[in-house]
Amino acid sequence: MKIPDGVQLLEHLQTPALMISRGQVKFANTAATALLGAHIVGQDVRIAIRDPRAVAAILNEHGGAARVSGLSTGGSVWEVDCRVIGPHERIVSLYDLSERISVAKAHADFVANASHELRTPLANVLGYVETLMNPKAGGDEALRGRFLGTIRHEAQRMQALISDLMSLSRIEAVKHEVPVDSIDVVALAHEVSGEFRNGAHVSVQANGDSAVVAGDRGQLSQVLRNLIDNALKYGKPGGKVYVALEAARTGWVLVTVRDEGDGIPPEHLPRLTERFYRADTSRSRAVGGTGLGLSIVKHIVERHRGRFDIDSRPGQGTTASLMLPLKDG
Repeated sequence: MKIPDGVQLLEHLQTPALMISRGQVKFANTAATALLGAHIVGQDVRIAIRDPRAVAAILNEHGGAARVSGLSTGGSVWEVDCRVIGPHERIVSLYDLSERISVAKAHADFVANASHELRTPLANVLGYVETLMNPKAGGDEALRGRFLGTIRHEAQRMQALISDLMSLSRIEAVKHEVPVDSIDVVALAHEVSGEFRNGAHVSVQANGDSAVVAGDRGQLSQVLRNLIDNALKYGKPGGKVYVALEAARTGWVLVTVRDEGDGIPPEHLPRLTERFYRADTSRSRAVGGTGLGLSIVKHIVERHRGRFDIDSRPGQGTTASLMLPLKDG
């Protein structure tokens, strides 16, 4: 059978595509043979694609679509879309839905986690308010003061979480916009470190007077603030936090924030920038952590075309490192 000229255009598609005639695979482009194997050409479609739903859609006189898995390794999910082009001919396109499904799952998980994080402090607030409304508890001033303090603490937790959620939303809204303002990160590091009341425990050192990057001042301030705050919270009580900046001739500035804490077990390191992931859940909540700080840092650094890494060993503290490209000129 001669392959119609129009069908040959399928070879130029990156999407896997097949031509089926009378239930047999007559043509498969390079993407399709890479996915299913070159041997499928000439095979009955029921052998080439061993999925009843996909085969039913392909052999339907009007064409159709089906969502299938198992066409490739790794558990990918594919949409098989069949279009009728003649009495016995069909064009079958295969679309990998794995990334779309993964993004949808990530969004669903994010909403579920955010809801859980808000539900716990809100339930605590409601519980204490109901207790205070009980006439028997109202006369105990010590109890009343303790409960009001807890309510205030839980309200602050919710406020911090909502603030971080809004930060993430704002960052994602502009993630494709490359910042262009000239920001001296050496001066910014000194400025941000001075915001902490225990700033005497924060040391800032640089190998030059300035290091200018193309950046968003507010976002870079947030990165430094989050990293220094983390180091102070999880470092050794009374210990120092060391901020170092080194501008290299390679066109990058390296910024590190190091603490003297207990360190982080290696199995936790790859997941620290995941939203709501905590290496030590109870300690994180006790010091007011939302579980979003490092995720915010990662997103901001990526927007600035930089790199972010965390190195830690139990008993030897933790070092957070980011590299940002220096601004030309």
